[in-house]
Amino acid sequence: MSVADKKSSRDEALEHAFGAPLDDLYAQVVRSGASPALTRALEVRAMLALSEEQVVLVRDRVHATMAPARSLNELSAETLQTDVYWLDAALSGRRAYLKTLDALLTAMPPPTARSTPLTSSLPPAQPAPSAPVRPAARGR
Repeated sequence: MSVADKKSSRDEALEHAFGAPLDDLYAQVVRSGASPALTRALEVRAMLALSEEQVVLVRDRVHATMAPARSLNELSAETLQTDVYWLDAALSGRRAYLKTLDALLTAMPPPTARSTPLTSSLPPAQPAPSAPVRPAARGR
């Protein structure tokens, strides 16, 4: 499964900020010509989606370990402590990715305020008018 297919908690915010569904945003990046902001936002989104997946995996493992139907003989404080370290690492990463992505999205103008889409390219540069070239003065 591609990271583009994984869900993240900021998918709706990305769609709103860039004015298109995630599938379209990923397609823009693949075709090239996408804005650096979109490219970076999708990179951070991918890391966020992976970190959120890790949080869910550890959470579910702890829930299964602590299920009421489990035998008390199967409980291990050592195993739970390891899960605490894993959960702390996953949550720390998630917070950092959220902060980064939210800062990027906050800095962007809303889609309705933009005169052109973020993925548009500038027109080709016109050559500057050439000034007559003067020969260098020769020393005597």
